[in-house]
Amino acid sequence: MPSGILWVLRRTLLAAALLSPVATTAIVEAQCIDEAIRDELNARRRYRGVQERVFQKALRHELSVVGGIYSADLLSSWAYVGGSYTFHFSEALGLELGFGWSRADSEIVRIIENDRGVALLRVDNPVYIYTGHLLWSLAYGKVRWFGGTISRFDFYLAVGGGVTDNQTARGLTFSGGFGLKFYFGQWFAIRFDVRDQVLQQEVLGESEIVNNIVATAGLSIFMPFRQ
Repeated sequence: MPSGILWVLRRTLLAAALLSPVATTAIVEAQCIDEAIRDELNARRRYRGVQERVFQKALRHELSVVGGIYSADLLSSWAYVGGSYTFHFSEALGLELGFGWSRADSEIVRIIENDRGVALLRVDNPVYIYTGHLLWSLAYGKVRWFGGTISRFDFYLAVGGGVTDNQTARGLTFSGGFGLKFYFGQWFAIRFDVRDQVLQQEVLGESEIVNNIVATAGLSIFMPFRQ
């Protein structure tokens, strides 16, 4: 074998011998980095699994006071005040029992065709609403207020029914809607709700199925006070 070829072969073997430790070290370091990243991700997953929600509702009692507006389909709108008690079976499901008060205050005009006259009906009486709803939380998240405090919130659906008691309606009421709660600390929340109440109402001898809308805002406290 010519001497030139031997010289090139020796140089190649020498370079391979010198580079092999460097390559081995780089591979080992890359594996260590991959393992470190994997361990950190697993630790984060385990942490999230321990407490998925900062504000927890499961097996807690909620007392609420609300106020807003009661918009009757056939009558005028009026102020609405009420309260509710909710027991949360889990983070997603809760049973709410509520009571509300408003007024039916309207002047209803009916034209009498035969006599060419006008009949005026004055409606002014209290409205009592007793309801029960199943609450289902669909989304849980957090919001930062003006770049400062961070609070958590729930978006939920409500479905249920009850009884509406006033001069023009005494019967079953079907109710459904949605709501939003913002949680502060460990026991306090602000809530906003919209409910559509479907019932049968009788005015001037005519019975109709109506949709009465209740829009409210309120405050809630959770017990026990500590999670």
